[in-house]
Amino acid sequence: MTTSIKQDVLDLLTDQHHEIKALFGQLARAQGADKRELFERLVRLLAIHESAEEIVVHPTARRRIAQGEKVVANREHEEDQAKRELAALYDMGVEHPDFDARLASLAEAVIQHATREELEEFSALRQNASPEQLRLMAGAVRAAEAMAPTRPHPHSGESATANLVAGPPMALFDRVRDGVRDWRQSHHEQD
Repeated sequence: MTTSIKQDVLDLLTDQHHEIKALFGQLARAQGADKRELFERLVRLLAIHESAEEIVVHPTARRRIAQGEKVVANREHEEDQAKRELAALYDMGVEHPDFDARLASLAEAVIQHATREELEEFSALRQNASPEQLRLMAGAVRAAEAMAPTRPHPHSGESATANLVAGPPMALFDRVRDGVRDWRQSHHEQD
């Protein structure tokens, strides 16, 4: 994974796509506590990743690429569907008998989405934004990720405005829930 300060936004997000794909693969083989931990990592990464894209990348793509509105609307629709399914899987839990089949279906949809995003949106942005703009956008994505919710919130909307308004309070709530969950797990393991 590229972590240089000079990394541009498209390389950063593509690296995250690779990490997401790897987590799906690991999850398909995992059991028990490992499966739960990997799923929590996946949920967090997807929620943060999509929020940052919605705040930083999609608005720029709308303005800078040919048919930007159509391309972004299609990606946002896919992201909304994935958020809803991810939230349902989170509520269901990794032990549910339908979890694996639904996770496999989500993995396929997310991987197809990432591929379309890279081919349609990212490649067009690379052609229509300067290298410096793309590097600056990477910094903006990192800042957006720092304040993004750690769980999908499908009813909050997928626009940049919705993420900027609702994101910080949801992120705070999510991080408190994460802390309580982690504390419970660590204390339960000691019993």
